[in-house]
Amino acid sequence: MTQWLIVFFQVPTFDTWAATRVTKSQRISSLTDGVIGIDATYYLEGSTKEPLVSALGGFPLALESNIVRELKDLQTAGLRLHFVFNGLDYGIDDDPFGPSLAAANNNAVAFETYESNQAAQAIQVFRSSGAPTPAALSEFLKKILHKQGIPFTVAPYSALAQVSSYYRAGVLADRTKLAYYEKHPNQYVDAIYGPAELFLYGVNKIIMKFKLAYQALDVTERVHGKRASQFLPENSEFLYVDRRSCLEQLERIPSALFDDSLLLAGSKLLQPFPPANKPSKAYPFRDIVNLLAGSGGTVAALCNQYSDDDDVQRLHYLDRYKRAMTAIRHHVVITSEGDIEALNKDTAPDDLHDCIGQRLPEELNMYLARGLVRPRVLNWLASGTVLVLAPYDGGDSKVYQNLVRQQLEPLRRQTLSLLADSLNRYYQRKEITTKYWFDPNGPSKVNIKDLLPSPKDSIASWNVREDAMSSGRQTLAKQSLNLPLGSISFAVRSLQDVDFAAATITRPTKGQNLLQSRGEICANAIWRFLQLRGYIDRQHQLTAWGKVLDGILSITGSQTEQEKAALLAVELMRFGLLNADTMFSAYSGAPTRSSDIDKRNCMLVCRVACLGRLIHQPRGYSGPLSRHLLAYHSMISAVQATLRDMLEMCMVTMFLEGAVKREREDWMEIALALPLFDEDSCALGVIMLHYLDELFVREDPTSETTRDEITARSQGWVVYSDFKASQQLAFRLWDAVYQGIKVAKDNGEDVKESQMWDEVDQWLVQRR
Repeated sequence: MTQWLIVFFQVPTFDTWAATRVTKSQRISSLTDGVIGIDATYYLEGSTKEPLVSALGGFPLALESNIVRELKDLQTAGLRLHFVFNGLDYGIDDDPFGPSLAAANNNAVAFETYESNQAAQAIQVFRSSGAPTPAALSEFLKKILHKQGIPFTVAPYSALAQVSSYYRAGVLADRTKLAYYEKHPNQYVDAIYGPAELFLYGVNKIIMKFKLAYQALDVTERVHGKRASQFLPENSEFLYVDRRSCLEQLERIPSALFDDSLLLAGSKLLQPFPPANKPSKAYPFRDIVNLLAGSGGTVAALCNQYSDDDDVQRLHYLDRYKRAMTAIRHHVVITSEGDIEALNKDTAPDDLHDCIGQRLPEELNMYLARGLVRPRVLNWLASGTVLVLAPYDGGDSKVYQNLVRQQLEPLRRQTLSLLADSLNRYYQRKEITTKYWFDPNGPSKVNIKDLLPSPKDSIASWNVREDAMSSGRQTLAKQSLNLPLGSISFAVRSLQDVDFAAATITRPTKGQNLLQSRGEICANAIWRFLQLRGYIDRQHQLTAWGKVLDGILSITGSQTEQEKAALLAVELMRFGLLNADTMFSAYSGAPTRSSDIDKRNCMLVCRVACLGRLIHQPRGYSGPLSRHLLAYHSMISAVQATLRDMLEMCMVTMFLEGAVKREREDWMEIALALPLFDEDSCALGVIMLHYLDELFVREDPTSETTRDEITARSQGWVVYSDFKASQQLAFRLWDAVYQGIKVAKDNGEDVKESQMWDEVDQWLVQRR
């Protein structure tokens, strides 16, 4: 029997109207050998949602396998895919904190429902939270696409403008070949997959959904570990809408009136026309068309008609409409020659930046387009605004708010100054405002000129060529350590060799002996980053905190996720946050059984475990939850994102300064090779909480029989995980962090409640 997998998307006003009136279907075979330009945000909005991601944090567990399956099936059908991502923010956002606050409030209701033993209802509430957003998953998708060999581009601003610039008339028939960009002169876009907003950019036909057909396999036909259904390309279809059908359905209205109606219905560039979007009644699309047509067919006349409306006045709606239309007609894109320029540039106004946003140097845009750098820090510099959004748990605690406002702000400023110091004087004189969701009226401001000189010159002595790293690798080899160059382990442990450390003090020679290999680029970027964070001094020797990190790495190992856990553990120690303090008293999910000492010990062990990764099959999570540990994960996530920003700028400034060979193709490989790319959830901490909590109710919680019994039962709590292996990972992580605590004490560093760590370690020995 044939089964259907339909990829659904958010249904705006237009889609509701179009679904039963103008949406058409066609066999997917008609797109065979065609190149399909895909708006990445639209694609992610329609991807399968895992409801408990917002309850755990991190990346979805099953999303990668679901996406890979769909992409491979589309390729099996003969489609060639090219994704386009949004770049810098554009347009006016009147409520930048709204979505994150709504998701956090939704999560709070979901956790209350969960604590009331209504798990099924709670899952539905979590599912509707709107988190994570497509923007939060963009880097995750880029990684998947790169692994699958599917090309992508990051637009300077709007992905819709970029993908439409690849396209001209000829979707689905009479194909017109267009170059993607300078590296792909023989590729072209035959059709575009995205939202109806593409009509505003001159696209006439849009694919809205892929309807992929499958046939369930008999049990005897299934191969162990393989999919249980067979893709049927001959039965698969896609749904699309075209401008001509829309105009005919709307009684042949002018195309300009159709575009204006779409814009008034709401988009990224312009919020819905207020009188048609009241809480008491939101107009359907046809009514918006009639409203505009009845006012004479122009937005100016419509705004004049509703000039007494408070929202129309407050928003200066007509002015915003004009800005939106200017942004659409003259949006900034990457041309087929690789240049960054406005559409219809000969007629573009001089103040175009007021409609779209400030332009960045073309070199930075090139690094953004190829995935080398994320948009976050570039957005801060271009817009002059840093937005600190509410985390999934809500961020209600003073300790979290202090972290993002007081403790991480100096790191953000250092990161911005590092980038600005490599650009022209305009950016070095820019004022930066940081706004917080919990205090939108109390922003902090700083002018970058007051942050200069940046630490750029102090870390410029890291220009170590790969051949010069051989002695460091030889020393490590004698210790049976074969560490990759672009790893934190190599960067730290190689400096134990005093002679090698002294030899790494090198000066750049512009235009000569440029850093070329991915390994040496990443190694030097990591060394610069570690010096900025105080793990290495100016003589390239390990500091006391560097020795603490070295001690933890000696136990965790050199795998990417293990190194990340080690670095984050030390950072949390330095911020005074790796402890068992009562941080989130208003949240459920803390240890509740046994004595206060037992609860304290359990809390510390579980917080350390939150640094690790649950070993889990590529399926959605099904298991216990803890809002308390989600809140602790929010702090880990905030620290990780800030460190990744700084690390990226250490790497990018090497390119901007001309210390690195720029003619290359391995942009995404470099981005993926740098640490702190992936974000894990708090799931490992949650399952350890339930394991230890379960021991408390036993008469002899430390006996081997009890421990083995609870471990065996625990597998049923999280059915798709390897509980035993995950548990051992958590114990090893504890050992590593505890080793770091002892090294910190030996080196005179003040670690909060270090004696408590000794007590907890002895307590845990009896329960593992």
